[in-house]
Amino acid sequence: MIINTELEQKGNLFPGKIVSFSQHVDTLNFTTENGVILQVTILRGSVIRFRYATDNNFEKDFSYAISETGARGYSMLKVDETDTEYTITTSKISICIAKANIHVTIRDTTGNIICQDDWGFHWEQSYEYGGNIVKMSKSAPQGECYYGLGDKPMHLNLKGKRVENWATDQYAFGKDQDPLYKSVPFYIGMYEERAYGIFFDNTFKTFFDFCHERRNVTSFWAQGGEMNYYFFYGPNMQDVVTRYTDLTGKPELPPLWALGYHQCKWSYYPEKKVKEVTHKFRELRIPCDAIYLDIDYMDGFRCFTWNKEYFPDPKRMVTELAEDGFKTVVIIDPGIKIDDEYSVYQEAMENDYFCKRADGPYMRGKVWPGECFFPDFTNPKVREWWAGLFKEIIDEIGVKGVWNDMNEPAVMEVPGKTFPDDVRHSYDGNYCSHRKAHNIYGTQMARATYEGVKRFAYPKRPFIITRSAYSGAQRYTSSWTGDNVATWEHLWIANIQAQRMSMSGMSFTGSDIGGFAEHPTGELYARWIQLGVFHPFCRTHSSGDHGNQEPWTFGEEVVDVTRKYVELRYQLLPYLYTMFWEYAEAGIPMLKSLVLYDQEDLQTHYRTDEFIFGNQILVCPIQEPNAKGRRMYIPKGYWYNYWTRAYVKGGKEQWVDADLDIIPLFIKEGAIIPKYPIQQYVGEKRIEELKLEAYYKLGNKEVSKVYEDAQDGYDYVKGRYSLRSFSFTGKENEVIIQQHKDGSYITEYETMQIELIGLPFKINEIEIDNVVVSFESVGFDAKNNILTVPKSFTELHIIAK
Repeated sequence: MIINTELEQKGNLFPGKIVSFSQHVDTLNFTTENGVILQVTILRGSVIRFRYATDNNFEKDFSYAISETGARGYSMLKVDETDTEYTITTSKISICIAKANIHVTIRDTTGNIICQDDWGFHWEQSYEYGGNIVKMSKSAPQGECYYGLGDKPMHLNLKGKRVENWATDQYAFGKDQDPLYKSVPFYIGMYEERAYGIFFDNTFKTFFDFCHERRNVTSFWAQGGEMNYYFFYGPNMQDVVTRYTDLTGKPELPPLWALGYHQCKWSYYPEKKVKEVTHKFRELRIPCDAIYLDIDYMDGFRCFTWNKEYFPDPKRMVTELAEDGFKTVVIIDPGIKIDDEYSVYQEAMENDYFCKRADGPYMRGKVWPGECFFPDFTNPKVREWWAGLFKEIIDEIGVKGVWNDMNEPAVMEVPGKTFPDDVRHSYDGNYCSHRKAHNIYGTQMARATYEGVKRFAYPKRPFIITRSAYSGAQRYTSSWTGDNVATWEHLWIANIQAQRMSMSGMSFTGSDIGGFAEHPTGELYARWIQLGVFHPFCRTHSSGDHGNQEPWTFGEEVVDVTRKYVELRYQLLPYLYTMFWEYAEAGIPMLKSLVLYDQEDLQTHYRTDEFIFGNQILVCPIQEPNAKGRRMYIPKGYWYNYWTRAYVKGGKEQWVDADLDIIPLFIKEGAIIPKYPIQQYVGEKRIEELKLEAYYKLGNKEVSKVYEDAQDGYDYVKGRYSLRSFSFTGKENEVIIQQHKDGSYITEYETMQIELIGLPFKINEIEIDNVVVSFESVGFDAKNNILTVPKSFTELHIIAK
């Protein structure tokens, strides 16, 4: 109690002893003598909500982050009481609550402590703003590691760091700079290979301290609102991420073209320049699906307008681009120019849709159009109005996607680079100041944009990209990591950020390939494109201030490297689309840091460079100039070098050669990797055959999946999809590949070409569905072990005799 007394002298207050307990189905309330209530809600056996009130009073329960479709329910709930504590038991964990001070200790079913309060919940009254500054501290055993928290540009393992969540426009940010554009208050803790997660659902400015101030304590706190957090138990780290993603919402599938390569610059104009760029892509045979228009396409940067000098007939231009396979994506910012002749401004003024200061005047700030007012996207009426504004752009002109920028919200030439704290927001009827609404402003703008694009693109799927985001934004939008810099350090940062976003529930993320600020060398651009094609969102974007950043501006060698890797991405589209289906269906992260892939291997806990793309492809970028290779860690098990097909034993660091045209890639043994033919854009070619690369494995069965549908539209939700599950079983003189198919979608192709890689024997017999077939009937290529089989096969035997 000495510590508590010292803290109380600094203004901190602590709960007293429990004086009453009540239970209503899945919700348990513990009330203390000084008016603190701990409410524990059992969402699932391994997902628990902890909510604290002071003065015997909870705020209205409302969250933008929590999905209505998340899984709920549990198989067991029991409460026991002793003289010193209450124990809540589910099928997965037990939660002990001390009667003396409501400290919480969570254990697994064998009694191991997973997470334990240190000082636990405490708070401090905010005399400046009212309400409380709410705090939580947890014990941190030596060796515990921490991951997550969105776009932080620092080492993947956050041990020893203190970070802040306050969405901020950070042009040309640096390594370890904080905060950045996104606020994702979710982290994963892991100790002795047992992983748990904590999501602190509080939209005020929040802080996380991972043993920075006190080496055995992890703390998180907020400058307002409630202490309201969700606890997730694994013990598998991937299960923690999937349960968090389920709680905050899974995305719907994007159109397949959104997973292609995209080209962007600030700015492509006039129309002639746009056409020159798109024509060059086709001339050089570098696949590309989307061209972006930045703010200069607008009339004086007024949203939902077109500069008729630069783009005299946007509908015709967008149509002609579409005929050449390019989807047009346009930028829309939140700032609305103050202009009485501007219809969007007029409508918002007539309906009182703009944000106001505390004493009544509209929030006025300078952004690209000059002086602007800003819609209150936390007002459902404003979101509905905003969605309706997309009719002309999407339905009439034919634009296919929208990217939201400057939505932290960013304001120029003011301290803090954003709205003042006293700006008022509707917050869906829970009226509040900007202190509470700031971190979710960008997500609510992206939500309104998504609803508008979806409405007018239907029956096609929408595509949205946002710079700022809060937990749950993945339901509406993809994202990119903001205004990075053309340096080797930022290549490292881009790799970290994409991995961290995936383990933070936001897999559909990429970086500005080549760097937004400054100009990369050809070597840096080549290395960045090699990494970028293995990120879920793949786009080159630059400021244009330091020269152009199209692949051909760096010379023929870089053009060849770019073509090689963009072509590889297009070949891997069925693999990538299957990754996205697993993400949308089950919340499985699309990129897996090595610790997420194999947390039981202590070597993975501090690795930053290597990652798993999907489930079976290991990627390790080259992140230094003049490199002819690098040392990298290959996870335990056996892998094939994708380029040389050498068979490699993992579990150790090893040197890998990598000239400028090579990024180290390894395929997990037993994997079956699907490929499409190279296309210049999605839909250019009819898929006449699915290629399967099958990597030999001796022993246990390895399962691979291929998800396909119409590549756009919503028929897939009605069961019109094709999900093929392949299992590979290898023996010393035999291979068995079995196929199981679900869904009613009928693919265009009738056959599959299977290439058997690493086969240790010569093939003497091929059997399909228990029938021996001739080599001629399957077009068998004995030199390369390639054969063609009907897509409907259920079992394929490859036999040596």
